[in-house]
Amino acid sequence: MEHNSTFPIKQNELDMLRDEATSYIKSIQWEQGERARNKDKDAQDESILLYLSKAKGHGGTDVTSVSKTILGLKKRLLPESVALPIHLNNTLYAVQEGIGLGLWIRDSYYDASGLSTLVENKSALDTAGKREFESKMHTATAFMLFSIAYKILNDLKPLASDDLSVMKQKFAGIPEVSLLTPLKGISCNLFYYDKYLDHPDIVKTDKDVIDFTVVYFEALIDEIQLRKSSLEYTETITDRAYKLENSDFAIDGWNNVFSGIAKSVEFNQIQFEQIVGNRDAKHFARRLTERLLSYDFEAKKNPFQELGGFMPVFMGYGIPGTGKSMLIAAIATRLKEHSENLEIPFLFHPMPDTIVSTFQGGSAEKMVEWMKPLQDPTRLIFAPIDDAENNLQERTAQGVSAGVKEVIGVFLRYTEGAYAVNYGNSSVGLFTNLPEMLDKAVISRVQGRFKIDGARNEKDFIDQDHLWWRKLEETMPDFVNMSNPSDYKYLDAQKVAKSLGDILQQSEKPSEERVLETFDRVEKKYKDSEHMFYAHLYTEIQKIFPFFSSRDVRNIQKAVSLRLTDFDLERDWFENPETYFKKDYKTKYGMLQELMRANMKGLDFSDIRRQEVVRYLDNVATIADTDFKRKVDARVNQLNIETEARRKFDK
Repeated sequence: MEHNSTFPIKQNELDMLRDEATSYIKSIQWEQGERARNKDKDAQDESILLYLSKAKGHGGTDVTSVSKTILGLKKRLLPESVALPIHLNNTLYAVQEGIGLGLWIRDSYYDASGLSTLVENKSALDTAGKREFESKMHTATAFMLFSIAYKILNDLKPLASDDLSVMKQKFAGIPEVSLLTPLKGISCNLFYYDKYLDHPDIVKTDKDVIDFTVVYFEALIDEIQLRKSSLEYTETITDRAYKLENSDFAIDGWNNVFSGIAKSVEFNQIQFEQIVGNRDAKHFARRLTERLLSYDFEAKKNPFQELGGFMPVFMGYGIPGTGKSMLIAAIATRLKEHSENLEIPFLFHPMPDTIVSTFQGGSAEKMVEWMKPLQDPTRLIFAPIDDAENNLQERTAQGVSAGVKEVIGVFLRYTEGAYAVNYGNSSVGLFTNLPEMLDKAVISRVQGRFKIDGARNEKDFIDQDHLWWRKLEETMPDFVNMSNPSDYKYLDAQKVAKSLGDILQQSEKPSEERVLETFDRVEKKYKDSEHMFYAHLYTEIQKIFPFFSSRDVRNIQKAVSLRLTDFDLERDWFENPETYFKKDYKTKYGMLQELMRANMKGLDFSDIRRQEVVRYLDNVATIADTDFKRKVDARVNQLNIETEARRKFDK
């Protein structure tokens, strides 16, 4: 599933196809097939299907013009209007652009699949050659129609009504889809599209034209998806992506971002105060929610992304039983409460346990289905992957299933690649007890990480006990006959920290031996206030950990950016959303820059950089060593058992 390449769709090449696209909108000819003509003979006269089948009462060819029909709708719906009303204009333009893009895809498939050569030598083809020619024609037509529909949906879906159920009830399906040749494919498709538009029951207002167009082309995509398994020569479709220059639009195989909008999953509501310890994790989670909520729906971007403080992928790791599931629920709870308060749509979208399929290719499809909603710019999305080591484990390990490899391939493609669109409204969280078992490429996608280490000191443990026995105390006073601590108020230690600086026991030096030794050696050559210090340090670290790469350096840069943006949003902003959340993008960005400057007091860039490098390198060393240590411990344990067994046996 990993793509080799992404090809640009150049605007000037599309412009050259515009005349051809326009000619189809002005006029096409189509002769209905027998089956389509005879559909639904017994139904009542007003049936839309019957109307469609009578579209050409007798056989023979019918000429239709979508542009004429749309002008006719203008006369019928808005006779006073001089110019073409905006909804009709948008639709006509979107259909024309969609056809132009489809023609480009047609040409591209002709060249990539060798169909162009077959067309040139058509007269000289033998039986096998003719079969290949026909087969490739069908595939070219199907992929072209899919691309036309996909581009039209991309352009019109944001303008369509939220609820299309009424229009879907009026719509009676597409009577026939021709895949014989691209020309027949377009003609057949526009013929029925035009007949529907012309039907008096379908379009009652100009907005209906957009709504119907979306419903019709969604149905076309569904039709093609049903037939795609019977198509041959599809390698040059699935092994690459096409991205339209200067836009977010990309065609990636048969993937369809618009299929089935995901529904939020139910979860138990939990407050951060109910989680004991985990200061780092709670602080991180709180920052994540504030950053997600800053997303601007109008501009489709997030000011924190520009400031460098947003994490599309993060990881929480720690030993079992330290509160990973509680933390996932607490993040979801906080996002849901704030979203409801700010009237923002929110999607809680955890990865299902059943994503790895036993069928070849099944896991990739399921993973694409799960990851697609993350590209929806119309709501905030939190997508946790619990026990991430099950579905994203190191691909080179022995016995890793093909399904896991497919899932990882899709994950990597959607988190960083030509069509990894991130608007700053969605975040994927990996939660794991065994970070060292995760695939290295997956770990390198992680842009923020924190430890989930549970209770760490006596205040944490006394609070954990307090949360348990206070339920007894509430229902049966004096039943818990024990005295309270004299110098500590319960749950005080669980309050959220003001900043990361409060939490991190800031070490100026790494704690891991090899990293420390390297650090000291580099410090003899350069000061940590020189840029060369880090360039030299990274080169030396790479000698110890060969997998340390440019992406790790990017992750360190990200961690520094996160520290720079590590400030609280004002309380008042949540109570009065007009003061910040409801402002326009530019204003929000300016307000955050002010906070960032105020937040830097007392710290300078080189201090933060040093602290974050130390933290990251210690982290890298820990994850690299844990796997080895676990194997050694298991072996030592086995030897001890054998020695003890021998001793008992000798006795």
